[in-house]
Amino acid sequence: MAGRTMRGVLMAAAVAGGLAAVAHATNYSLWINGRTGGGQLGNHADFTYWGPATANAGVNKKSVNWDGYNHVADQNYLVRDALDCYCTGNNWCYVAVHSAGNLQIGYALAMYGGTARKLKNATPNAAGQCGDLNGSTQTGWNIKWVDVAGGAAGGSELANSGDWAISEPLVSDLKTSTARAMYDHSATRATWMYMYAGASGTLYSFILPGQDDEAIAYHSSGGVAGTGGGSYCNPSDWFCNDLTLGTAKNEGGRAKWGYHSVAFRDSTESFNHYTNGNWGGIVSKVRADMEANAR
Repeated sequence: MAGRTMRGVLMAAAVAGGLAAVAHATNYSLWINGRTGGGQLGNHADFTYWGPATANAGVNKKSVNWDGYNHVADQNYLVRDALDCYCTGNNWCYVAVHSAGNLQIGYALAMYGGTARKLKNATPNAAGQCGDLNGSTQTGWNIKWVDVAGGAAGGSELANSGDWAISEPLVSDLKTSTARAMYDHSATRATWMYMYAGASGTLYSFILPGQDDEAIAYHSSGGVAGTGGGSYCNPSDWFCNDLTLGTAKNEGGRAKWGYHSVAFRDSTESFNHYTNGNWGGIVSKVRADMEANAR
């Protein structure tokens, strides 16, 4: 698979080029929630949104809790605080996100990933902010990759149609045209986004185009580029264009955003959007990948 092969090449190069530095590093696994939130803001040990905190979800896992209700731009400081805490200096991060958490990490990288960040001591206070390490700075963060479960960076037609409560500020961000114009989705600072797209959607199939996980259609969860959505499906579906694996252009010629690769396409239509309080749905595939590879 193109995306996973690229991941292996990048990891091998990093090991070969900086073995001595890695020996003194600590790796962390950051989990960024989506809409509705659930975890206590600033408490990186609260995995209420995801499921039991005892689950193996990558090395030194931390829950980057934001409220899942207000605008992405207004809540993004919580994500940046966590990235500063654990992903600066000699420390490196693996990042896993769900749903609107895709917008949060994409926004952070595009809007702030080229800015000076103070090195932090990885010891957060109650607000989720860490102390300065030595006064030094670096540009952006040390991120190995991002795993994206049911990514909403392309928006959802459920927000367009008002199926979600329109009084929520976040829902206005999740409209397809707004989400796609919020930032440059290809400006990932060369950080790879590995997309996991679920297709066990039935309830809203008449609203969501192509294959979907009941909340997010393949055009978003598959990282399909462009200013608007589109109808994308599994190869077994004859009535819309295929969402391709890896970085390849989709059937019909439409590309994915830069540094986006489809790692999993739900060809058996088995995974929906919801965690169900137990790392469920499409999140289960990302959790398994983090367990196996975020070390």
